[in-house]
Amino acid sequence: MLIKRSENWQESENSVTSETVYLNRRRLLAGVAVAGAAALAPSVFAQRDRVLKPLTATPTSFKLDESPTPEDAITQYNNYYEFGTGKGDPADNAWRLKPAPWSVKVDGLVDKPGTYALEDLVDFNALEDRIYRLRCVEAWSMIVPWVGIPLASVLKKIEPQSGAKYVAFETLADRDQMPGLRWPVLDWPYTEGLRMDEAMNDLAFLAVGLYGKELPNQNGAPLRLVVPWKYGFKSIKSIVRISLTDTQPATSWNISAPREYGFYSNVNPDVDHPRWSQSRERRIGEFGRRKTAKFNGYGDLVAGMYAGMDLSKNY
Repeated sequence: MLIKRSENWQESENSVTSETVYLNRRRLLAGVAVAGAAALAPSVFAQRDRVLKPLTATPTSFKLDESPTPEDAITQYNNYYEFGTGKGDPADNAWRLKPAPWSVKVDGLVDKPGTYALEDLVDFNALEDRIYRLRCVEAWSMIVPWVGIPLASVLKKIEPQSGAKYVAFETLADRDQMPGLRWPVLDWPYTEGLRMDEAMNDLAFLAVGLYGKELPNQNGAPLRLVVPWKYGFKSIKSIVRISLTDTQPATSWNISAPREYGFYSNVNPDVDHPRWSQSRERRIGEFGRRKTAKFNGYGDLVAGMYAGMDLSKNY
């Protein structure tokens, strides 16, 4: 007999994202512009409508008693500075990205280094469905239905050495595909990292899809990290390199603004960003704000990793 068990990190049915999302206005206007310009450059604009292949995945217990944010909002409201700093810029510009074929370089303290085709690194026959909260440092949030595999399964495949203490990640940096690289918003390429125990935690996830289909380009195709108890910028997109190291890796936002963005970046309502409060958040599609949950509501599964640490100092 199948018994549905309510996990202590789940939310109630009352917390439902509105189906009426103001972001549709941008899509409508963009559609008019594209229709007008398509006649001038049909071969270019044909690439904008990438057909996303359905993915077969196994449902898991990582669910929420809360409706996912509408797909339209998830794919139209993004932080992906390689394609522009506006929230709608990635959706407008990421059609240039070529997500296939794709390879990932694996190096550092591993017994099986090399350059792996995506299909050799990710077991597409063992994909999982997981619904996670995504909380961004600008105080907005979403509920996203991801498709992918545990990060731990990939790390086990490449066989970390005993001295490995951290996992570093690097995003593609290609000016032909990513117009945002022309501006020094950050020190490109984008880099991120986790401590080894964080990377091996059951929640840490490598996503290859959302809403049952391949990842759209603007959401980090074809491979992105999802770390749901941390702010969204830790969930690095379009990964091309995974390195294991014995020293804490440099990360892009920490390099750019160390006072504002720490290495750990756990969701913590008690630690304000220097320029705004983190105590409340706005769910995309809603007009009001709600209280921010520590560790984004996943404290029972991750808080033990930080026992004894000062989380205002190690922000």
